[in-house]
Amino acid sequence: MNYEAILIEPVLSEKTNIMREQGKYVFKVDPRADKLKIKEAVRSLFNVHPIDCNILNIAGKPKRLRYKKGTTAAWKKAIVTLAKGEKIGLFEGV
Repeated sequence: MNYEAILIEPVLSEKTNIMREQGKYVFKVDPRADKLKIKEAVRSLFNVHPIDCNILNIAGKPKRLRYKKGTTAAWKKAIVTLAKGEKIGLFEGV
């Protein structure tokens, strides 16, 4: 699996903006990726030094469209902590 396929997209919300000030960046990742692969992908794609990686499996939420019941897709979220003083330019608008 190549590094571009591991990191699907960044998660941008008010909560993740607050976390970004603490040096933590949130990504939607491939469900087959583990912590080591995610850290290596961040290291190679953004030229930073990740210290820690936490992973959460987000379950799909129940939804309904008229008379049909279903769920949204489940996905995997990774919270990557960077070394002090490092930033990812993608989030900073550089």
